[in-house]
Amino acid sequence: MPSEPSTSHPRGLGVLWSSSLVRYLVMGGLSFAFDFGLLWALHDLAGVPLAVATPTAFLASFVVTYTLQRLFAFRASDAVAPSVVRYTLLVIANTLLTTGIVALSDEAGWSWMVGKVIAVAITTVGNYFAYRYWVFARPKGAPSHV
Repeated sequence: MPSEPSTSHPRGLGVLWSSSLVRYLVMGGLSFAFDFGLLWALHDLAGVPLAVATPTAFLASFVVTYTLQRLFAFRASDAVAPSVVRYTLLVIANTLLTTGIVALSDEAGWSWMVGKVIAVAITTVGNYFAYRYWVFARPKGAPSHV
């Protein structure tokens, strides 16, 4: 009699999706597309100066990024307020860093797009750990779904 497949272990894409890192990167990619597209529209289409367009687009993506990371990447179920406060502090630091890197890239004669990609690469690494262990950290003793 053939054995039935086990349902206790995820298979295929389910194995990948079970990783908070994979979910973080996918949700981050969607957030980056939103942020990058808005920056492009503001600066290249609407003519908004880069020093204004960069933080505006980055801050506008606040709700998109927070929601995707909270619900899908880290599957947080605790109170929203504490994580919003921590996330806001992280966004302030990331906004300053991103604006500075994009400005330096532009001043160096590179495209603002290069600076934006560099800033995202730098903040992506640090943000994963900040999200997992600080912003969306589970209370001690809570079951882990990450």
